[in-house]
Amino acid sequence: MYENFGISKELEELSIEVEKEISTQFKEIEKICEKNSLKVLQAMQESKLSTMHLNTSTGYGIDEAGRDKIEEIYSKIFKAEDSLVRSQIISGSHALAVTLQGLLRPGDTMLSITGLPYDTLQTVIGIGENPSPSSLKAFNIKYEQIDLVNNEFDTEKIIDRLSKKDIRLVEIQRSIGYSTRKSLVIEKVEEIISKIREVNKEVIIMVDNCYSEFVSEKEPIEVGADIAVGSLIKNLGAGIATSGGYVVGKKDLIKLVAERLTGIGKEIGPSLSQNTNYLKGLFFAPSVVASSLKTAVFASRMLEKLGYETFPKYNEPRADIVQTIIFNDKEKLIKFCQGIQNGSPVDSFATPIPGEMEGYEDEIIMAGGTFVEGATIELSADGPIREPYIAYMQGGLTYEYGKLGVLKALCHLGRPFLTQ
Repeated sequence: MYENFGISKELEELSIEVEKEISTQFKEIEKICEKNSLKVLQAMQESKLSTMHLNTSTGYGIDEAGRDKIEEIYSKIFKAEDSLVRSQIISGSHALAVTLQGLLRPGDTMLSITGLPYDTLQTVIGIGENPSPSSLKAFNIKYEQIDLVNNEFDTEKIIDRLSKKDIRLVEIQRSIGYSTRKSLVIEKVEEIISKIREVNKEVIIMVDNCYSEFVSEKEPIEVGADIAVGSLIKNLGAGIATSGGYVVGKKDLIKLVAERLTGIGKEIGPSLSQNTNYLKGLFFAPSVVASSLKTAVFASRMLEKLGYETFPKYNEPRADIVQTIIFNDKEKLIKFCQGIQNGSPVDSFATPIPGEMEGYEDEIIMAGGTFVEGATIELSADGPIREPYIAYMQGGLTYEYGKLGVLKALCHLGRPFLTQ
């Protein structure tokens, strides 16, 4: 059966060996999945979710019951005072842009303490040559950054800078973007927030939570963040939500973000037939995130066995659903991504090639035959065409489909599978 799908016997046998080796990691993932599933179920029950909340609205969507109920549920899950969950938010980058634009004013300074942000957020901020006239920089909003040192916060430098108390907002990006650093586990986020609060209680602490929801038991608001932001075509949408993003946090901050999004506030914003998708997606999210994590662990060990450098390693703690593979070879990066496409349910016959993309400096190759365009909770792989030629793989609606996609990608690399 595997051979009919184009997967060699030797890879099938290796996969059986690997699954035995990673069984302990799978059990840990399943424990976290159960705890997060309980969190979601309790939030829905305590909020008295009913059939009426599955209905939708169009037009202005003034005080729509279903949309408001979803935001109540999100607030309970994230232990937040308030939340904004909207179909009008296009992506994680859009959610971050709206949040920054809502909270920052001309003359304010934002400080990234995780180094250079993801490529598209650099565009929002106005980093680099020829910044956009719509960027934060164009509105005299200043930007500073403090890089991580050996994957750790530069605590001394952070505390020294924030003790001056002229920073309006601190940004923490948990996932890695297109960098080579490690993603940040929630315990490290909690530790640095605690130290920040010792010297500065007024600064807004914003966490970019994309790719990290339900990977661990706690979320950013629970460990002291003021506001956290993410996308619904990533973890929390479970491949069911077809658009949208969320912002959770303090009530006064959510009010500012809502006003930036709608011009008026939270009271308007039609759900546009998304309520059932959002609720069902949220209900499935712990399980789908677990499947994505299992796919990542499987891929990490398989590729490590075949001689490639991966991080995280299969047995290391994880902070997000992203798995990186360092190919040190342009053609292997391209072939791996093409193999992921070839192992997808949609457009499996297509061949992705590198190309320019708005918001990115380098050419990018993006692979993902997904039911929802750009949904990175579905199995996908992408990467910039620059040394050391890293593939960033994420997603997997079920482990079984994720495993098959990874095996297909490995076959696409061609024999010999070993790098040496």
